[in-house]
Amino acid sequence: MGRRRGIMSEGFKYELAKDLGFYETVKEEGWGAIRARDAGNMVKRAIELAQLQLAEQNKNQ
Repeated sequence: MGRRRGIMSEGFKYELAKDLGFYETVKEEGWGAIRARDAGNMVKRAIELAQLQLAEQNKNQ
């Protein structure tokens, strides 16, 4: 099975890690060192931001 390409850019992932408070862990130990809960919170926040962006786009149409 091939490896899936990520949907989120690296920059966006780092931004989310900073916002959620585990950037230092990522910086020092890599993405594999974050807790499953942190990864889930990162995905949840990315979805929230995408929904807000879509709502704003729909409002402006």
